[in-house]
Amino acid sequence: MKRIIAGILILSGVLAAQTTHPAAPKTAKPATSTDASLQKPAAAPAAGMPSKETADSFIRHYFGYNPGLSWKVESITASDVPGLSQVFATVLSGEQRQALKFYVSADGKHAIFGDAVPFGADPFAQEREQLAKKATGPFAGAEKSPVLIVEFSDLQCPHCKVAAPTLNQLISEEPQAKLVFQSFPLPLHDWAQKAAQYGDCVAQKDNAAFWKFVDGVFAAQESISAANADEKLTAIATGAGVDGPATAACAKTPASAEHVKQSFELGRQLDVSGTPTVFVNGRRISSINNLPYDELKAIVEYEFKMANEPAKK
Repeated sequence: MKRIIAGILILSGVLAAQTTHPAAPKTAKPATSTDASLQKPAAAPAAGMPSKETADSFIRHYFGYNPGLSWKVESITASDVPGLSQVFATVLSGEQRQALKFYVSADGKHAIFGDAVPFGADPFAQEREQLAKKATGPFAGAEKSPVLIVEFSDLQCPHCKVAAPTLNQLISEEPQAKLVFQSFPLPLHDWAQKAAQYGDCVAQKDNAAFWKFVDGVFAAQESISAANADEKLTAIATGAGVDGPATAACAKTPASAEHVKQSFELGRQLDVSGTPTVFVNGRRISSINNLPYDELKAIVEYEFKMANEPAKK
């Protein structure tokens, strides 16, 4: 599907908006790349794409003045927009991390910040159809519905914890909609993958227990660490109403890891780069915590209205 660039923002303004974190301590190291591989000879980039070295130098020139920042260029790929490459990076400020995405023109002379959004008479059709076929995670609300809400979430993500009450309220007020949870454990979180596999195993036993498990993990999120994750997650699974030790054993299996991988790959196919990312009938909502609840609800109700309108000939 053809896409358009939603906006071109001033570079420093974009990062300032994305990294609203406490100031780094005075002992912070100077701004630098966190990608050690950049110290080694890099493979030649694909035609028309910048190298990681070039992307790293670009970020350094714009943000190197801030000694509290460091970063890692994660990937450089072709985007859905012809002639533009897509760069993903992780920016660190103290202990806080934030995803950063921008586009680079084929001539390597311009960077563009902002989201590429679908365009067309039915702009969300491709994503809507893809999610209808592949979003098979645990669900709340109606089993079958003309309005599908899909959340890509990470159980270690504090922003996902903040979003959970909003989505719970939404599905309680719009019970004819279907809310699907898709695991998207971010690599930068040290126990998120394990939690996702526990969640997968809980859901296999009891769909309702899965949502209790999610609430339990979010409630205990600050007390869970990589060192105690198995103990905590096993207890939370038991509290959700399933066999905790059996869940722990299931979470260690290749099958569980594969289920989570498939969910993660679905997110990647849809250009999900951070959590929580929510889709309402294919419409992407990347910043649900910044969207007024009334507006979110209005979007859902509008999708019901659209679904009930006679097909236009």
